[in-house]
Amino acid sequence: MDIRTARMEAIPGQGGLKTTAATGAVGTPTQEMAELQEIDPKGTKEADQKQTVLVTGHAGFIGYHTTKALLERGDKVIGFDNLNTHYDTRLKRERLAMLEEVAKATGSKYHSVKADLCSGPELMETLETYKVQRVIHLAGQTDKYLSNSSPQDCVQNNITAFLALLEACRHFKIHHLTYASSHAVYGAGFQKPMSERDSANHPQRLDAATQRACELLAHSYSHQFKLPTTGLRFFSVYGPWGRPDSVLFAFVKKILEGKPIQIYNDGSNTRDYTYIADLVEGIVRASDTPAQPDPAWLTELPNQGTSSAPWRVLNIGNNHPVSIEELIAALEQALGKPAMKEFITGPILEKSQSCADTTALQKATAFKPNTSLEEGVQRFVDWFRAYHQL
Repeated sequence: MDIRTARMEAIPGQGGLKTTAATGAVGTPTQEMAELQEIDPKGTKEADQKQTVLVTGHAGFIGYHTTKALLERGDKVIGFDNLNTHYDTRLKRERLAMLEEVAKATGSKYHSVKADLCSGPELMETLETYKVQRVIHLAGQTDKYLSNSSPQDCVQNNITAFLALLEACRHFKIHHLTYASSHAVYGAGFQKPMSERDSANHPQRLDAATQRACELLAHSYSHQFKLPTTGLRFFSVYGPWGRPDSVLFAFVKKILEGKPIQIYNDGSNTRDYTYIADLVEGIVRASDTPAQPDPAWLTELPNQGTSSAPWRVLNIGNNHPVSIEELIAALEQALGKPAMKEFITGPILEKSQSCADTTALQKATAFKPNTSLEEGVQRFVDWFRAYHQL
């Protein structure tokens, strides 16, 4: 059975760009939902046997969509999130309320735990209480600007939290740990398209360095304790219910308000934008197929994306990079309104020429992201208008 087509609940606002107040306690239905198509993961197969899955960061953008997809296909899901205030928690609480509704509608078992991975016994207690068998780790700090201003928090939220999770997974003999990484780990000296076989030892941002460190920590646990781990390198994810500090949110808001979009340098930098439905499909399929030792792995000529241990990293991207100018053109078409542009000189935190080689993903999961930028942007704009009642 494929993951069923999801339906998007758009929350009515008060006009303009102001959203509604929070729905209140988790599980309270949001009133007067406007229904629009949201995500339509294609072709994901059920696992041979349903398992209990812990999803960290389930109140976040990617965590919400992943949890929803798992519930809709009948998995038992335990969500784990500290509901931090990196951005307005109203959006997170609205996502959690909708997950409660999905669980009720599908009859799937769902529990939400508010706790921090780094503090207290909650993680160990959760794994033991609910007999968790698989973990999908999507929590962490990925804001490149925040990582510069608060480096200690970045290390705590990414490396320290991940180490705690690895220890817990080892202790409870978790069947498979799947975790979020990023294309940013490739850093300097990458080739196009970016391949997992190539080196990723020169990250240019602190958050990327912590994500690369997590990949290496995972390998040590896979090697020493035979814990199957899969790191997923995400490429510029976007879509409905996304983060309000994302590029698409900012650009749509500027266009609708008739304000100029500031474009760094010449606007020719490219990104491999990945629609959320495609990303979720890749996450679920990867989780369903635990990493195994690569029998072809050679010490003399090592493949950087696999190992003699049950460890691997996989890109999840659209394999179709587009420029900022092309992204803005897609938004103009979806909004039916031209954008004002202002070209400025800005900081270059990293090379912005990302493109995912998805060969390994296709081999491991029989799936390749395929949502076009135009289709994905239109879905995002439809949700944005409904959410803000525009």
